[in-house]
Amino acid sequence: MTRQLQMVAKWEAEKEEKAALDFQQAQAYVRQNQERLDGLMQYRLDYFKKMQEKGANGFEALAFSHHQSFINKLDKACAQQQQIIQDASKAAEQRKLQWLEQQKKRKAVEMLLDKKNTEKQARLDRHEQNMMDEFALQKFLRASRR
Repeated sequence: MTRQLQMVAKWEAEKEEKAALDFQQAQAYVRQNQERLDGLMQYRLDYFKKMQEKGANGFEALAFSHHQSFINKLDKACAQQQQIIQDASKAAEQRKLQWLEQQKKRKAVEMLLDKKNTEKQARLDRHEQNMMDEFALQKFLRASRR
């Protein structure tokens, strides 16, 4: 039974490692998308500043319309990127919960394995004590016969 529990403990540990890796990858995906959003927002800000500088000297209506349209597209892209980050954050949280749940399972199996090992050692200790008691009794009986 102990051998089977050891195999189960190993399997649960491997599953926990995979869950931890999945969680780390999900966190990395969130960070990557946050960096994309930061870059996109910085690009929008820089583009808007350049448009203001050009606008100080006057704009043609058509050029202004093109610039405004591009800024609106950047705003939509930022909103989409924020949604991606929100979804990725939810997925990362789910991966975290799965990892923590798997960690609980591994610890439970290890505790059971430790309990079984402790019980086995206690049986071995009792058996050894019984043998020592028997040896001492035999020695005492031999000594008393003399």
